[in-house]
Amino acid sequence: MPTPADYLVLAHAEKDSFVLQRLARCPYPFVWQALAANPYTPPEALQELSTARDSVWNDNRLLRLLAEHPGANPVVLRAVLEAVAAKLEEGERPYAAVLALADRLELEVDEVRRLGTLRGASARLRHRLNLRLSVRI
Repeated sequence: MPTPADYLVLAHAEKDSFVLQRLARCPYPFVWQALAANPYTPPEALQELSTARDSVWNDNRLLRLLAEHPGANPVVLRAVLEAVAAKLEEGERPYAAVLALADRLELEVDEVRRLGTLRGASARLRHRLNLRLSVRI
């Protein structure tokens, strides 16, 4: 019977997309984060991870990793964008994920800029978001 440590090792080192897709369904947030950091994780698994929830800290880190993932396609990035928007509306602060999304050219500037208008966005986040987005214009 595999242990959580076995899942973590697989999530870090595995290259097979089928195995990585199955690992996305495991219940351990540290495995989700390892999958989000693994460049071989397929977009389908990344999209599934965009809805995974555990705790504020783990969720925010996972969303940042997903936003930074080199294999995240526009569908995945929009799923992450919506998850980040929902967290901001709840008053949470997934600021690192917001700034990572601002760097993604696959997303339109206006769809990312709207994150700065949501309830949880601070003045400092809006300022940093505008700086990052102004480079893209």
